[in-house]
Amino acid sequence: MIINTLLNRIQNVLAPFTGKSFILQFLDKFIFISICALLLMSLFSSSDTLGGLALITVFFTLIKICVTKGFKFEYTKFELCLIVYLAFIIISTAGASLFLLSIKGIMKTFVYLSFYLSCSVYLKEHKKDIYKIFGIFVFCVCYESVVGLLQNSSHAAALAGWQDAAHLNPEEVMTRVYGTLKPLNPNLFGGYMLSLIPVVYGVSALLLAKGSRVRFLIGILLSLFSTVVMIMSGCRGVFAAYPFMMLVPAGVLFVRCPEKYKSLLYKLYAGICALGVFCIMFSTSIKARIFSIFAMRADSSTSFRFNVYQSSLEMFKDNPFLGIGVGNQNFRETYGLYMKTGYDALSAYNIYLETAVESGIFALIAFLAFLWYMIKGAVKTILKSKNINKIIILTTALASITGILLHGVVDTIFFRPQLQFVFWTMVAIIRTLAEFETLE
Repeated sequence: MIINTLLNRIQNVLAPFTGKSFILQFLDKFIFISICALLLMSLFSSSDTLGGLALITVFFTLIKICVTKGFKFEYTKFELCLIVYLAFIIISTAGASLFLLSIKGIMKTFVYLSFYLSCSVYLKEHKKDIYKIFGIFVFCVCYESVVGLLQNSSHAAALAGWQDAAHLNPEEVMTRVYGTLKPLNPNLFGGYMLSLIPVVYGVSALLLAKGSRVRFLIGILLSLFSTVVMIMSGCRGVFAAYPFMMLVPAGVLFVRCPEKYKSLLYKLYAGICALGVFCIMFSTSIKARIFSIFAMRADSSTSFRFNVYQSSLEMFKDNPFLGIGVGNQNFRETYGLYMKTGYDALSAYNIYLETAVESGIFALIAFLAFLWYMIKGAVKTILKSKNINKIIILTTALASITGILLHGVVDTIFFRPQLQFVFWTMVAIIRTLAEFETLE
């Protein structure tokens, strides 16, 4: 690989200076601190701030790569697909009619993929720090859950038209909580909670594996509490994705769980399902919110999405191979030429359709291939590994990614930095622990 040859020369040049700098000696600590700071500040910081923190992480990682003698890049099939995906995005950007807006979009993609590289490089040598990252995620979920509960208790007013109440009775109008994530939006809040609740369950399972049943039960209670608050977001995409996401740990539980824990965990899983049914059946507002999914054109939000899907498909038909160029601003400007109504749209409300519209069919195929090879490698490792902790961590990461991808069928908050950084952190964890055939 040419890049490894070039990297080796850089390392030879910098080798005499490696041990003489305070910064170089503590690079790993700086990288980990910047990762933790980014994940924590996702709770309340703007996109620009989070992007800046990600670039700091990438900067320290690049220094580490250049001064670490013998370091070389090895990539898997799914990472090769990512490279192909990135190549098509670059080509799409080069041919975009709104070139400057596409440049902004592709820079965001570079930041996210570079952050993934940074996490992978760090976790490769510090696998135990995955537990610390999970601890940070649990804190984030608990913090947002408390905020969400307080917003629900105070009947926080909607900051936008988050629910079509035209055909609802007053008791059917839901107080939709939105947490602290910027921009304030219940769909973003619900998607963020959906992506991290598996971590709370996963940490609970890790505690049970260590024999700490009391802490395990506390973790389960926190998981259920967080799930209830997630439901308070009123995000219908989350309502649809959550039960299917939970099939991931259920499947692993059925196949790999030790016999001595199966009975307890089956009961807990049944209890979680019962809690969901209870919330639906005994809450008039939640029931009305769920049934609005099937109202189709009678619900203004659903009708708007259908209009966006139709317009986005027309955009794709006119630009099937290279797309219109990546970036939500680029999409927004182009959508004005296709929209069915007088309402603007920031995205296609489907991450797969959005990828096809922005970067073309080949980029979408490369992205789907990336997902396939990554998930396949994680599942194979889960099925054959004898390390219970590895199985739990991989299952947790896989469930989180599954939730994000399922929610992405009806929304595009996937492209928000809070979700992007969770997603790529989970991908890096899978890359670190799962068994993949590497290429050079």
